[in-house]
Amino acid sequence: MTQLYQGGEVLAEVVRSGFVESRHHGSVVVLGPDGDVVASVGDVDSPVFPRSANKPMQTVGALNCGLDVSDPADLAIGSASHRGEPFHIARVSALLEHAELTAQHLRCPSAFPTDDEARHAVLAAGGTATRLQMNCSGKHAAMLSTCVSAGLPLDSYLDPEHELQQSNRAAVEELTGEKVAAVGVDGCGAPLYAFSLTGLARAFSRLVDAPEGSRPRRVADAMRARPDLVSGTHGFDTKIMEAIPGLLAKSGAEAVQAVAIPGVGAIAVKVDDGGQRACRPVTLSALRTLPGIDVDDAVLDGLASSPVKGGNGTGGTKTVGEVRAVWPKGDA
Repeated sequence: MTQLYQGGEVLAEVVRSGFVESRHHGSVVVLGPDGDVVASVGDVDSPVFPRSANKPMQTVGALNCGLDVSDPADLAIGSASHRGEPFHIARVSALLEHAELTAQHLRCPSAFPTDDEARHAVLAAGGTATRLQMNCSGKHAAMLSTCVSAGLPLDSYLDPEHELQQSNRAAVEELTGEKVAAVGVDGCGAPLYAFSLTGLARAFSRLVDAPEGSRPRRVADAMRARPDLVSGTHGFDTKIMEAIPGLLAKSGAEAVQAVAIPGVGAIAVKVDDGGQRACRPVTLSALRTLPGIDVDDAVLDGLASSPVKGGNGTGGTKTVGEVRAVWPKGDA
């Protein structure tokens, strides 16, 4: 019987006008450069669904199965939770076109862009939700392209028993060092694999520390070369990869975050209530525990900023508080 995730401890608190009004519980694991746990809180050994933090491993599985890309950027968009900005749509379309496919082959749900500006532009033009705009369309395009390259069926590419999905599962198990504890269905319809936060951190460490030119390293290098494809112009993954040299980052729905720095270590975070607003300050606080990280505190402080807004009496808003990490710093 699969051991159920037991939940964690207080990781962050929401402060408004000097008053703590909410707290977020969760779990964090920090691995050092040798892969050993150097710090942790909560349940880091029971399986969780990492959601889109799975994507880089699934891209490795696609490469193992025969994915043939025309540009390393295709590996970045295949691992992305993109925001539907025009350059995202163009990259997904190019990946499909390279495989002589169209957006009609995608089996992800239709959606509007998650980027505010892109969504407003679509609505202003009278546009509708489409599969191409859905934030997982890059992953689906990479899966379909793999099927074309490997001569595999297209219609059943989301079936967990499909050869591509079996390759993805094998890649997840190899990189995490764990057997998949459960198989679910992700929000985009693709198979989703459960494993521990420790396994997630281990996988990201192996992605960045893999030999140059290897498939895991190709995925990590592609994502770090084009962080804008991974989470858009304003996404946290984009900003942290741009700010910290060599760092690989990927978030997942329901408040999951994984990061790794080659030769330094890796972190995996899960906020129990799915509150994404806590992920940023907790991840940056955990980064400070990594031995050998060479990043100015001001950079980390800027990235960790998660303001709480309030009315200012003129119809606008002003910052009246923050979501702040209380682990491993401060008092819970």
